Amino acid sequence: MIKNRTFINIYSSYSCAGNTKTLMEAIYAKESKITIDTNYLNGLPVALGKILSDNFFELLRSCVEEVLEKSNLENFNDTLLIVGSSVGGMKESEKHYFKDKSYTNIHYKKHCISVIEDFLQDNFSFAATRSVSTACTSSANALILAKRLMNVGAYKNILVVGADSLCYTTVCGFYALGVLSSKPCTPFNEVREGMNVAEGIAALLLQNKPNEQSIEIVGVGASSDAYHMTNPDPEGKGAIKAMQNALEDANIQVTEVDYINAHGTGTQANDAVEALAIKKLFNGVAVSSTKAITGHTLGAAAALEAIISCEILKRGKLPAQTALVKAENESIHLLQECQEKEINYVLSNSFAFGGNNASLLFRRLK
Repeated sequence: MIKNRTFINIYSSYSCAGNTKTLMEAIYAKESKITIDTNYLNGLPVALGKILSDNFFELLRSCVEEVLEKSNLENFNDTLLIVGSSVGGMKESEKHYFKDKSYTNIHYKKHCISVIEDFLQDNFSFAATRSVSTACTSSANALILAKRLMNVGAYKNILVVGADSLCYTTVCGFYALGVLSSKPCTPFNEVREGMNVAEGIAALLLQNKPNEQSIEIVGVGASSDAYHMTNPDPEGKGAIKAMQNALEDANIQVTEVDYINAHGTGTQANDAVEALAIKKLFNGVAVSSTKAITGHTLGAAAALEAIISCEILKRGKLPAQTALVKAENESIHLLQECQEKEINYVLSNSFAFGGNNASLLFRRLK
């Protein structure tokens, strides 16, 4: 069966590093935008990726408006919206709870994952909407679903949005798991303390026809190892399978991948297993994690890093691993410095609780 192709034509993002332009500047300068906060854990310092604006939903609207303005569309009336989020309206619920010291005024429709989908539908009127929530692979699975719908010709235009705001529930939850860091994270470093919870917004317009700036999604892969509720399979079987599936979907060999944007959260378990999986499957491919700049934006991470992958392909410049002193696993090629070269294929990984794994493969159009 001949598959229709999927092109990322327009995108917009916002994170603790600002918009896409300032984000890439920070990545290439190896300048972490993580800040230290003492308000979330009763005075204990925790490093977080905080967006400066207090109005998350206005930033969300602004990102989507920017995509629409730069697109060839007059409106989104024939566009499918797919949202990936793990937090949804939790922050709004927390505001009511902390104000009232009660759950009474929390409305279930303002709490659930679909609050982002509903907000965007109210503001832009999409042809249809869907929400995906699979923890830290939420927007990866949103992109996977979008590509598969494009492949069979279900839609000509699909807007994928990854969005998660910073809230007490997630910060305290990861603290309870013992995986938070009190300083900016150091992915793949031999000495590392943990991850940085962060917030972010990323909107990508996928279309079945390319433009001058298009990046193609050529392969998507998913797997579920179901080894443990929060820890990955120590042998990396699920991660390897997701990457293999993406390569098979694109019909390319491991030697053709120029760079891997690693999930690389900075936790002990995740980094060790991902490095092992990359070592088993690849030989010398360049690797780095951009979460040292942005923190882990949870359900928004894959969409944000899809945009980063697109920028890397367009600029022909690989990002170095920020904060790397001595790699725990020296058998993978972690970049010490940024590198300019011709880049054709970028693989981006996302791994989530419950062994939910996803890999996305992007190609520069020649």
